[in-house]
Amino acid sequence: MKQRIRTKRVYESPSPDDGVRILVDRIWPRGVSKTDAVLDFWIKDVAPSAELRKWFGHKPERWSEFRKRYVRELDRNPQAVAELRKLLKGGAITLLYAAQDMERNNAEALRRYLAARRQHKARQLH
Repeated sequence: MKQRIRTKRVYESPSPDDGVRILVDRIWPRGVSKTDAVLDFWIKDVAPSAELRKWFGHKPERWSEFRKRYVRELDRNPQAVAELRKLLKGGAITLLYAAQDMERNNAEALRRYLAARRQHKARQLH
């Protein structure tokens, strides 16, 4: 099955299989002008809170705990998550982020969250 939720650094060139491109950072990325950014949506409300982002500080040893805390924030923010789910129903989406770490960032945590919730929902239907 083709992956419907991808992550990509906002600095990378878009590709045809990106689908809907969504910036999921709360702060606009450095070095990218709003006119040059190739994105369809900027959903700030789905990004981690400023407090959580600062606490995480992109320290690898905090990744596991960051994901747990971020999931709690997402669970308390159903409107922003619903906006992403609605876009996902239309096809592939790419969650854009500015962080340098391609494995441990909020977009990757969000991708895992959305994928896990989709699988859980699919199991409930069967």
